[in-house]
Amino acid sequence: MISLLFVCLGNICRSPVAEGVFRQLVIEAGLADKIQCDSAGTASYHIGQLPDLRTRQNALTHGLTLTHRARRMTGEDLAQFNYIIAMDESNFEAVMKLSQRSVGLTHDDSIFLLREFDPAISDEPNVPDPYYEGPDVFEEVYQIVHRCCGELLKYIISNERI
Repeated sequence: MISLLFVCLGNICRSPVAEGVFRQLVIEAGLADKIQCDSAGTASYHIGQLPDLRTRQNALTHGLTLTHRARRMTGEDLAQFNYIIAMDESNFEAVMKLSQRSVGLTHDDSIFLLREFDPAISDEPNVPDPYYEGPDVFEEVYQIVHRCCGELLKYIISNERI
């Protein structure tokens, strides 16, 4: 089983959307028996909470129900997951530091920024954090995540020869 962990700061906006979108794409591709995913945050602000209401409402407009409960990423996640996908550079750096502390090395071939898979021409490496923004940014995040997760799935299928 190939496993992916999507990571943002509080695990209530971006990473739960990525988890939900990616899971749906995996199901649609008929690969649920081969690929699984989860999400976590680099901070412990919202442990145990459902995704932000605005995130859940936006996801529902796209047919996704998000029921994930926020959790903080741990060193054990580095061993459990084949791929760790950060939503922005700040969280990418936090994952890399955790990797260095927990394992003593970095996993350059398994830790990515989600926007590395963005098929749209963009110099922006970060999925914007919609937490302090309006509904339009939650929709923008969904659209970015959806197109990046589609390409990420293609990458996983090719890289893992599924």
